[in-house]
Amino acid sequence: MTMTRPRRIFSLAAVVLMLCSCSSKPRPVQAPPAAQAKPSPEIAPPQTAQPQEIKVLEARTIIPPEEKKSAVEGAGLQEKNAASDKDEALASLEEALNVYQEADLARERGDLDAALDSLDEAYRLILRVKLPPDSSLLQEKNNLRLLIAQRIQEISAIRRNPVSGNHKSIPLVENKYVLFEIELFKGPERKFFEEAYKRSGLYKDWIREELRKAGLPEELCWLPIIESWYQVRALSRARASGMWQFIKSTGLRYGLTRDRFIDERMDPYKATIAAIKYLSELHSFFGDWLTALASYNCGEARVQYCINTQNIKYLDDFWELFQRLPFETARYVPRFIATLLVIQNPEKYGFTLPEPYPPLTFETIKINYPTKLGTLSASLGLDASELIYLNPELLNESTPNKEYELRVPVGYSEKALTAINSLPKYLPPEYGTHIVRSGQTLSQIAARYGTSVAALQRLNGLRGTLIRIGQSLKVPGRGTPPATD
Repeated sequence: MTMTRPRRIFSLAAVVLMLCSCSSKPRPVQAPPAAQAKPSPEIAPPQTAQPQEIKVLEARTIIPPEEKKSAVEGAGLQEKNAASDKDEALASLEEALNVYQEADLARERGDLDAALDSLDEAYRLILRVKLPPDSSLLQEKNNLRLLIAQRIQEISAIRRNPVSGNHKSIPLVENKYVLFEIELFKGPERKFFEEAYKRSGLYKDWIREELRKAGLPEELCWLPIIESWYQVRALSRARASGMWQFIKSTGLRYGLTRDRFIDERMDPYKATIAAIKYLSELHSFFGDWLTALASYNCGEARVQYCINTQNIKYLDDFWELFQRLPFETARYVPRFIATLLVIQNPEKYGFTLPEPYPPLTFETIKINYPTKLGTLSASLGLDASELIYLNPELLNESTPNKEYELRVPVGYSEKALTAINSLPKYLPPEYGTHIVRSGQTLSQIAARYGTSVAALQRLNGLRGTLIRIGQSLKVPGRGTPPATD
């Protein structure tokens, strides 16, 4: 009978994470106030500076040469000791890193006990390293602490779900938080859930294959259900866009272009590749899929902060961490688990899932000509909605004035290439930017730029007339006029 060592894992992780968040600045020690000398009433102070100067000169000459030499040698010895301490610290950190790498190799071959022994040893070595707060090695020491913490989290996740030793499975539980989300799917959200399940058929097989090639759990192909109900042009209140709900900055970080012609966050294929890269990085950083998924929703910085301030039991149970997250994120992980449980066993949860749509098929042509999709569709005898649906990233339902890969229905490549050069060119109007100021309303801004409230709503994806101070709005024109109000 073998004994597991979860408590040591969890204690070590907690110590590591708490140490990472502690400040290394020493507390200043306040010196006691010096006693004030009281002049004697019988003796008057000196009237000239001569005696004082003589005393100073005497003070400069009373130190014997032997003592001066000893002081200089002492300072040199201190510098030599400091250099020696730094060399010793560097050697200990290098040794700790080597031991950490041994732990990594043991983890890869599945020997978790050996991996933990090496992690213990690596952590013991870095605890031995005492550094001043201005040391150049301090960051290296803290980085190694984080690496050890991440590996411990990963080993903990493997032990909670031992069947998934290849990190390719998402642990499923049926707790009260998951059951609450299932009840929502069965009740007020049933229509949305079933429609999303039908739409998933358009892309699911392709997404699953890309996940498989990347070595990620294939169950992640269902993540767009809770992100966007599998809608390629979904837009959230936080301005996240597309099927995988990327905000602008994260989209740019993973190669999704956005300009006046296209927004690649709305391309289901390009956004899927970006999402796979992002999810891979998150799992590599946090070591388990539940934490990685929470980070996908609210950002890795927020989750890392919660981990650093979590109590010692965090690694026992992800669900303690989840309650400290923002409300939407706190629901995100159980909502995804609920989705997987319903899809894996719909009858158990009172569902009869509809038949998914067949996979989307198309051909791709390279063009370098700006034209309206509606005009091209008419020349091909197609409904305009077909080309628009195949190319959801085109913001103005027109091709850009640069090289672009256009998707067309199967069998229409040659016809489209022949027709496109005979069509009229179309360039969408350029837009400027207006930053909302205090007291401004949408109708005032529309009047200022010679447009309508409805046009501004369409241009900015607004559902109503509510705007906030500091909000950036697209407006007709090439630039922002000078402020006059």
